[in-house]
Amino acid sequence: MGQAAVQPPPVRADERVARQSPLRRLLGRPELGALIGAVAVFVFFSVVADAFLQASSFSTVLYAGSTFGIMAVGVSLLMIGGEFDLSAGVMVTTSALIAALFSYQLTLNVWAGVVISLVLTLALGFLNGLLYVRTGLPSFIITLATFFMLAGANLGVTKAVTGNVATDSVRDMDGFATARSVFASDVVIGGVNVNITVLWWLLLVAVATWILLRTRAGNWIFASGGAAASARAVGVPVTRTKIGLFMGVAFCAWFSGMHLLFAFATVQSGEGVGNEFFYIICAVIGGCLLTGGYGSAIGAAIGAFIFGMVNKGIVYAEWNPDWFKFFLGAMLLIATVVNLIVRRRVEQSR
Repeated sequence: MGQAAVQPPPVRADERVARQSPLRRLLGRPELGALIGAVAVFVFFSVVADAFLQASSFSTVLYAGSTFGIMAVGVSLLMIGGEFDLSAGVMVTTSALIAALFSYQLTLNVWAGVVISLVLTLALGFLNGLLYVRTGLPSFIITLATFFMLAGANLGVTKAVTGNVATDSVRDMDGFATARSVFASDVVIGGVNVNITVLWWLLLVAVATWILLRTRAGNWIFASGGAAASARAVGVPVTRTKIGLFMGVAFCAWFSGMHLLFAFATVQSGEGVGNEFFYIICAVIGGCLLTGGYGSAIGAAIGAFIFGMVNKGIVYAEWNPDWFKFFLGAMLLIATVVNLIVRRRVEQSR
């Protein structure tokens, strides 16, 4: 009696390589909720505030977005990697204070202070990352401790050196004009003055997006944030990746600090406290998950743009600015819920 031939089971196509429609790819993007929110906020303030659509007003909106968007780039990558940095706000001030104090007290060219600040600020980011990977403590605790230490050091060192809570002005020092042109100048685009931070912001977003989507390091970032233990088991250098992400936040803090210094020529030692939450809000509105492994730099940029629109739109609408945080919180909640709904529907349709 002959044996019946065994039929092989049907082969299912791997969903990772299956072709997807453009609509499904769009719905799967982490920044979709932020984009919808940005359009809604733009239309809203265009209707209620006549000055909102003026070119000069829009330039101011972009500037407000860029000052937080530059930091949101580094914070978003760190959040995709599964970590937080609560010292990011005061680290901006620390970097500016380092550059100002070294330049003025040692009568150096301000560019020497800029370089010293870069080295020391990156060292702070490295220290945050090293403490995290060596102790195993949550990054929340590590960077919260750094936050308090930096906030205290900013005030204590500045008062000890200058006798005041602010640094001396570096406006008349050698190199100030060229440093200002790099970090805090205005560029005329279409007859409108646009702060150079807007251009640097867009460049940083482009570089971060390229890293995330086109490089091996981007794969490491997503893997480290999604499942660090599994990523380590398949050879992903999780330790180096995490430390590098903390240093990325430090680099963005240094750049923001240089803008702060050369825009005003002096730095208040108490600035920056609380700003770290705004950076995180920009990233979360942009689609970054608090659990890590998901998000984009473009989304964080859109979140920062929403921040700028709400910040300045309330002023142009001549409303009480006390409502700013209410609108920001509402946008955070709405964008997060939209992201959650979209992701669930995409996952169910697969």
